[in-house]
Amino acid sequence: MAVPEKGIRPLLREAKSLSFWAENAAPIGLIALVIVFAILSPTFLSIGNIRAMLVAAAILVILAVAQSFVITTGGIDLSISATMTLGAVGFGIAWQAGFGFWISAIIAILSAGVIGLINGLLIAKGKVTDFIATLGTLSVATGLALIVTSGKPVSITSPDLLRLTTGSVWIVGYPFIIALLVGVVGWFVMFRTRFGLHVQAVGGSEEAAVANGVNASRVRMAVYLIAALLAGLASLLLVARIGAAEPAINTSYLLNSIAAVVLGGVSLTGGRAKIVGPILGALLLTALTNGLTLLGVSQFYQPLAVGLVVVLAALLTRFQKK
Repeated sequence: MAVPEKGIRPLLREAKSLSFWAENAAPIGLIALVIVFAILSPTFLSIGNIRAMLVAAAILVILAVAQSFVITTGGIDLSISATMTLGAVGFGIAWQAGFGFWISAIIAILSAGVIGLINGLLIAKGKVTDFIATLGTLSVATGLALIVTSGKPVSITSPDLLRLTTGSVWIVGYPFIIALLVGVVGWFVMFRTRFGLHVQAVGGSEEAAVANGVNASRVRMAVYLIAALLAGLASLLLVARIGAAEPAINTSYLLNSIAAVVLGGVSLTGGRAKIVGPILGALLLTALTNGLTLLGVSQFYQPLAVGLVVVLAALLTRFQKK
C-alpha cells in the first residue's frame, strides 16, 4: 500500500493545478486581501477595524449559510434580501405596537418564515422554477414591507438591540458570535445529519435520491424555509445595526450572499455542499469593501471590484474536482 507523501512538495504539486485554486478560492483570496490591505493601509489590521469588519460581516455570513442550503439542492433564493427586509419591518411594527424585544423578534422570524414557506410550496408542490418563484416572492415581500410602513422607516430604541450592537467578547462582537453559531449549526446539520445527506442527494441527482426513498419535495420545502428563517434572524442584526426597520430592500445582500457561496466553492448546479467556504467568502467580500473604503476608493468602484472577484471565482469553479 502506497504511503501518502508528507511535506511541502505534494502541496506545491497541487498548487500547479487549477483545481487547487478552485477548491480554495475563498481562503486564498481572503489571505491575499488581508496581506495587500495590511500593507497599503496601517489601520486595516487595527483592533477597532477588525471588530468593525466582523460585525459588518455577520449578516452576510448568516445569509451565505442560508443560501448554501438552497443552492446545494440546485436551487437559488432571489427573495432572501427582501425576506430579511420584511422580517425587519415585522420587528418594527411589533415593537411600535408595544410588544417586548423577544416577542417582536419571534414575529420578525415568523414573518420571514412565511415567505420561505410560500417559496417551498411554489417550488416543491407547484413545480414553479426556483428563479421565477423567488423572483415573485421578492416583489411580494418588498411590497408588503412598503405597504405596512407606508414606505417610512420605523425607528427603534431598544436596550437589548443596543447591547447586541455594542457588546463583544474581546474583538468579536455579539453579531459575529451569533453568525458563527449559525455557521456551526449549519455545518452540523449539513454534514452530520440525515437531512443534510438528503439535501446533498437531491442536489446531486433528484431521481436517484427519490429512488432511494428521499422525499425530494419535503427537502426542497425545508431548505427554503430554513433560508427564510435565517433571513429573519439576520433581520434582527440589521435592525440593531441601523437602529430602525428600513422598508427599502438592500439588493447588495442578495447579490453578495450568492457571491459568497460561489467563492466558497458550492456548486451552482447542486450536489456539492460547503459551509465554511461560504463563510470565508462572506468575510472576503466584507474585507474587500472595507479595504477599498480605507484606501479612499469611490463607492462607485466597489461593486465593480466585487463583481470581478465573483466572475473569477465562477470561472474557477469549472476546474473543481468532481
